[in-house]
Amino acid sequence: MELTIAQKLDALLKLQSLDSQLDELIKIRGGLPEEVRDLEDDIAGFETRIGKFQAEIKTLEEEIERNRVAKKDAEKLITKYKDQQMNVRNNREFDAISKEIELQSLEIELVEKRANEAQFRVRGKEEEIKTTSAALNERKEDLKAKKQELDQITSESQEEEKEIIKQRDEQATTIEPRLLNSYKKIRGNALNGLAVVMVKRGACGGCFNVVPPQRQADIKDKKKIIVCEHCGRIFADVEGVPEPAPTGRGR
Repeated sequence: MELTIAQKLDALLKLQSLDSQLDELIKIRGGLPEEVRDLEDDIAGFETRIGKFQAEIKTLEEEIERNRVAKKDAEKLITKYKDQQMNVRNNREFDAISKEIELQSLEIELVEKRANEAQFRVRGKEEEIKTTSAALNERKEDLKAKKQELDQITSESQEEEKEIIKQRDEQATTIEPRLLNSYKKIRGNALNGLAVVMVKRGACGGCFNVVPPQRQADIKDKKKIIVCEHCGRIFADVEGVPEPAPTGRGR
C-alpha cells in the first residue's frame, strides 16, 4: 500500500527522533572512543619500535660474536706462528712469519674495534628501548583508565542503546529506499545530524533561515515533500499555525 506524504514525513520524523537519541548517547561518551583508538595506535607503534630495536640488538650481538670468534682464531694463529719462528732455518722464513703475526695482530685490533662499536650501538639501542618502554607503560596506564571510563559510560546506556537501535532499524524498514537514502545523505552532511526538521517560529529548525509564509502553508498541507532551500533539510511540519501568506493588498 502506497503511503501518503503525511505518513512518509511522519515515518522520517520518527526515524530522526531515534537517530537523535542515539546521537545524544554517543555524545555523552565525548571524545573517549577516539582517545582510546589513538592510545591503542600509540601502543602498537611503541611495541613495533621496541621490536625493531630488539631485532637490531640481536643482529649486533651476532656481529660481536663473529668478531669474538675472529679474534680467537687470530690469537691461535699468532701462537702457531710464534712456535714456527722458533724453528726457522733462515731470516727470510723468520721475516715471513713475523709479517703473518703482524697481520693477525692488526686483525685483532680491527675486530676489537668493530666489537666495541657494536657494543656501543647495543647500549644505545638498549637506552632507546628503556625510554620507549617507559612511554609504552605510560600509554598503557592511560589506555586502561580511558577504557574503564568508557566501559562505565557505555554500560550505563548499553541496554537503552540496544533498544533504540532495534527501534531505529525497524523504523527504517518502513521508509522507501530512495527516501531513506536521501535522508542518510542529508544527515551525513549535517553537522548536528538533523535531516528532518520542523519549521519553528517561521524559521528552519536546522539552519534557522526564515521560511516564507506561503512555503509554510505548503509544508503544513503535506501534499509533497519540501526541503529547505538553504540547507536541504526535509521539512516535516510547522509548529503552531503558519504565518498567513501575503494577499497583495495595501498595507
